Amino acid sequence: MSLTVSNDLLDQAKAGEVDDAAFVACVRDSLPYAWSVISELVRQRTLTGAEFADNTVPPPDETARGQLLRCLASDSMRGALERHFGVKLAFQNCHRVAVFDPAATAAHAEFVTARSQILNQSPELVDC
Repeated sequence: MSLTVSNDLLDQAKAGEVDDAAFVACVRDSLPYAWSVISELVRQRTLTGAEFADNTVPPPDETARGQLLRCLASDSMRGALERHFGVKLAFQNCHRVAVFDPAATAAHAEFVTARSQILNQSPELVDC
């Protein structure tokens, strides 16, 4: 299961729209590794003022890898985190998460090209 959903949040969803803050809190609590990677990248990008910050360190285990995959493969989770942090997220392989300043359209466009994906490949990442 991707998320551990409280009864209150489930009731909110059944009744209509889900509050973004409540959904973000659910993602944070359910996927702590993914949250920590993304929030640290946001912090780094903010401190440096760079167009983007990215993670090149593989997850410590399959549980952590699964959290990143679930979080970034979900349009709703990705969108909620982008709104929450005020960034654009991108993802390559099984761990290279990047957070972009929303105005960094050229840097983001380059990161998501087939060329960048191919250049990011290495033998260590075969089974990711």
